[in-house]
Amino acid sequence: MKKVDHIGIAVKSMEEALDYYIHTLGLELLGIEEVPSQQVKVAFLDAGNIKLELLEPTGEDGAVAKFISTRGEGIHHVAFGVTDIRSSMAELKEKGIRLLSDDPKPGAGGAEVAFLHPKSSFGVLYELCDKSGKGDM
Repeated sequence: MKKVDHIGIAVKSMEEALDYYIHTLGLELLGIEEVPSQQVKVAFLDAGNIKLELLEPTGEDGAVAKFISTRGEGIHHVAFGVTDIRSSMAELKEKGIRLLSDDPKPGAGGAEVAFLHPKSSFGVLYELCDKSGKGDM
């Protein structure tokens, strides 16, 4: 793990959440995009030493929609930056960590992402985020 890349926060309304984060907290909006593979619209905000990723569900069957329906809005995941996601996944599997998928999935900003199962991580959903050569939103 290189560093914490971002903290994902599940929200019901991107518009309401952005108003709070931009106008109340004074954070800078870095960009908004849809990630069809995860059934979310995401907005990245600059919080100084870390980015915040707001996640609004775009469908009822996605993981974020299910998270909000059972737990409500709030912190969804912590993302670690990695430079070789496949070798990071293999290393974690060798250490007995359960992943939510066998292969990386497309994420925001052209990144490849994979998630560690919370049951293998003391109840925390961790994301591996590989932005190698993809820019940095």
